[in-house]
Amino acid sequence: MRLILRLLGTWLIALALVLLVIDGTKSLGANALVFSSLLDWWAQIHPQSLEAVKGFFDSRFFADLLDAALAAVLSYPAFAVVGLPGIVLALLGRKPRRERFLRHDQI
Repeated sequence: MRLILRLLGTWLIALALVLLVIDGTKSLGANALVFSSLLDWWAQIHPQSLEAVKGFFDSRFFADLLDAALAAVLSYPAFAVVGLPGIVLALLGRKPRRERFLRHDQI
């Protein structure tokens, strides 16, 4: 299970770095900070799935709350939305640390 978490976390971190490099290149070209939102990337890659997710959230009981939450997440930079779960998954998949305390005379 740890292997799967680490692999998925590593892939998400790598994707976040690619998105950050793309945004950095756009920023250099525009001579200003440019961050692409998750909505922009999702609409470019697969707009049908974006509409399907919006339709799914509209059919739920708390549709207004879900729409507000989805709009907030989609407005964040894509590298942050992808990178943060990647970091969390990578940290969850690491080996547990064993604290080993030594006495001063054992050093």
